[in-house]
Amino acid sequence: TLDKYERILGYIREYLKFKFDANDIRIHNINLEFGRGFYNWLRVVRKCGNNTSIKYLSMFKKIILECIENGFLRSDPFKNLNFRLEEVEPVYLTAEELEMMANKEITNERLATIRDIYIFSCLTSLSFIDVKELKRSDVVIGIDKQLWINKRRQKTKMFSRVPLLPLTKKILDKYKSHPYCLRENRLLPVCSNSNYNNYLKEIASICGIDKNLTTHTARHTFGTTVTLSNGVPMSSVSTMMGH
Repeated sequence: TLDKYERILGYIREYLKFKFDANDIRIHNINLEFGRGFYNWLRVVRKCGNNTSIKYLSMFKKIILECIENGFLRSDPFKNLNFRLEEVEPVYLTAEELEMMANKEITNERLATIRDIYIFSCLTSLSFIDVKELKRSDVVIGIDKQLWINKRRQKTKMFSRVPLLPLTKKILDKYKSHPYCLRENRLLPVCSNSNYNNYLKEIASICGIDKNLTTHTARHTFGTTVTLSNGVPMSSVSTMMGH
């Protein structure tokens, strides 16, 4: 959440420089035209999608509402700023694509590592930040005497309990002596979210997968291909995904 607010702060500063050649603006000068102009700037200059731009505006509006609550503004300048979210069909890998990616020989070490982490996420449902912060203490022995991930999700604070499949165990074993993992007490050497998403595009191209893969599509793959398509009850899927 903090990263998102820091990102929109940077965008607003860029927009102020672009539109007004200024580094700051009085809060009272923010009006409906400012909101529409910022949306258009996000779409045209920053190349953000419609839904992403609306989400940034929504975050900006939360700050505006804080100003109103604290008496800095008397009314909401974005009250009549209305945009419609476009319905987006979730992107996920099919069983064939998942197997093909897992078995694909990738000689580039950087891309091979990201591929392994992505496959791990597809088989555990963990989000980017949850995989990045995964520690040895998050892996426990369940009542079935098998290894499970028992971790509180950062976003919802709900516990996510997922059994470790043979392939996920193999991936963890592969990186247990990685310098980054040893230094940071982490199970996987996860890079930044932006680099991760850029590398996924390269991996998709190498594997011949014509889909816009992101870190979040791994959770969609788990929820659809790995579990529901194999008859796992919705209640169990919900528990594993930390809903």
